Amino acid sequence: MTNKEIANKRIQELRAIIEAAQKQYYLADDPTMSDAQYDKLFRELEALEKQFPELIQANSPTQTVGVSIKQSKKSTAQISFFDNNFPTQSPASSAVSATQFAEVRHREQMLSLANALDFNEFREFDARIKKYLGLNTTPKYWVEYKFDGLAVELVYVDGLLKVASTRGDGFIGENITENIKTIKSIPQKLDFTKIKKNLPQQIEVRGEVLMEIANFQRLNEERLAKGEHVFANPRNAAAGSLRQLDIQITASRELDFYAYDLMSAEPILSTAEDESKEILANLGFKTQGNYWATNDLEEIESYYQQMQTERDVLPFEIDGVVIKVLNFELQNQLGLRARTPRWAIALKFPAREEYTKLLDITVQVGRTGTLTPVAELEPINLGGVTVRRATLHNQDEIDRKDIRIGDIVIVRRQGDVIPAIVGVVKERRTGQEQPFILPDVCPICETQVIRENDADVAWRCPNQYCPARLIERLKHFVSRRAFDIESLGEKILEKLIEKNLLNNASDIFKLTEEDFAQIWKDADKMGKNLVLALEQAKRIDLARFIYALGIRHVGEKTAKVLAGEFRTVQDFLQADFERLIKINEVGEVVAKSVLDFINNEDEIKVVHVLLQNGVQVREVDNFKATQVVGVFSGEVVVLTGNLTSMTREIAKDKIEQAGGVVTNSVSKKTTLLVAGEAAGSKLKKAQELGVKIINEAEFLERLQKMSLS
Repeated sequence: MTNKEIANKRIQELRAIIEAAQKQYYLADDPTMSDAQYDKLFRELEALEKQFPELIQANSPTQTVGVSIKQSKKSTAQISFFDNNFPTQSPASSAVSATQFAEVRHREQMLSLANALDFNEFREFDARIKKYLGLNTTPKYWVEYKFDGLAVELVYVDGLLKVASTRGDGFIGENITENIKTIKSIPQKLDFTKIKKNLPQQIEVRGEVLMEIANFQRLNEERLAKGEHVFANPRNAAAGSLRQLDIQITASRELDFYAYDLMSAEPILSTAEDESKEILANLGFKTQGNYWATNDLEEIESYYQQMQTERDVLPFEIDGVVIKVLNFELQNQLGLRARTPRWAIALKFPAREEYTKLLDITVQVGRTGTLTPVAELEPINLGGVTVRRATLHNQDEIDRKDIRIGDIVIVRRQGDVIPAIVGVVKERRTGQEQPFILPDVCPICETQVIRENDADVAWRCPNQYCPARLIERLKHFVSRRAFDIESLGEKILEKLIEKNLLNNASDIFKLTEEDFAQIWKDADKMGKNLVLALEQAKRIDLARFIYALGIRHVGEKTAKVLAGEFRTVQDFLQADFERLIKINEVGEVVAKSVLDFINNEDEIKVVHVLLQNGVQVREVDNFKATQVVGVFSGEVVVLTGNLTSMTREIAKDKIEQAGGVVTNSVSKKTTLLVAGEAAGSKLKKAQELGVKIINEAEFLERLQKMSLS
């Protein structure tokens, strides 16, 4: 077999694998391949086609964008925008309520972006740009987030939203107009009052539909509770939500939209990316706040490195940064390739999804007794972190994904979220893989596990004295969002339990220096510090106190709602079902769980002992329950750089407790920037906008004023 024949065979294999992965990603919203593996295979295909250009086919993944929606078997009549052939009533209204989406032909092709997998590859891109344009110096680039969402196009005529569509294969997408109208951040009528120039009658706005990480986590928790499959990541959750035939489902999913491109068949009179973004913002669209223009490659590299850190505190997912030639005239000179523009590139972050082997499945017991299967993995590096374990949620989820011990699996890590297995590579099975069945007794105390009802997907250990439940409850009790006793870590708690010094949460505030001396030799200072930390932790807000109790189904948000309603511990302990059920954000399940806790003599005894041991629970002031007043009242604050005295999350909490609002991006609404060490682009933008800037010392001084007042 000749080299060309060998290459052609591999090319056909790669095309088949990539096309199958694209269908799962774009049409089923259920990826079966990691992004890193996809990029690796795609690049292999590109390299082979470059070596043997005569083997390139027009329908190769390297020559096309996305997937044709005809493959989804959902498409109907096509709408063209070349002749303003708008229907008087959107066809999506009938299509969505029936069983299909109509097709939409884009006026101008929606392209994809070429990828750079590290900064050296971006430097190569920069060299190509300069060579193509005949420049000796770097042109100005526009730098912005690479959103990890679903690209859509919105078409407006005379300021009114007419049709919205997905990208599809770049030429034809799905008509999702009615679904798009459920997204509150998308204006159905444009605001022209801030526009100083006349815009064409018809414009197209392109951008990304996202699901914020908090909403994604909440959605998956709700689906798990109902026994439904969970989404692999926020991108797939957004895509699956937007492509619902029932728009009521879309409306319930809390989607968001960020605009990044403004287009028209007629000139819009903007000459560069920054002018275009300003017009979009003035029209009423959300645009990314943290973007800027520069011709300094070191600044771009610094921004890229900074965003790798800051991505974990953003409310939505980004998987890189997009870098475009700023000037539209230069963009036109550079032109387009088959599927990507020459003038833009996506500089991607290290992978957060990767393949590895599932070595075993163990079972963890949580503070409420829930048994959670945990994947024991062959170690892999994801985003600079070595991952050895991942959650499998529950038995139903394992069965739905057909996960077996010995499988090659796709693992995803996202910010501070526990890694999870999002798929199985069934093609790589050997026949030696073993199914997993959750044990019918608690692996710690051997109590028979139960399901409270047929709808409950979780199996639970009902033994409230189970050692595993105890350690998890104590970890929750001392956690930062509860009593915030950071010095009492898991290992210390385990040693105290071994010495029979801790049997429940109320024992924590009985601990003495002598008790700590039993678990450390010659550790007088450590014991004194711990006793001091316990004394300082005794004053606590009611919301944090309720949250610390570990009541099933009562998270941080629900605890705040309950605190606002009852205002004192004594009133909370007198709660009844009728009063609980009248609270807007408390349903029957939460109400029953709260009553089960209140009616449990052992639990109430713990609460009373805590109060007897000096815990002071601050009452909720009626006014402060709805409005926080403090040294940051009225401030819209952005944090940037590295803080040495606390984590950024703790700083955010302290600002909010003092009446401020914390956002991630600097904008005209920002009133204050807290700049830590190595502050980057946000500091620069704040200076340009004239935003007040304080350093960490000044920030701590403000917090000190709050504690003294």
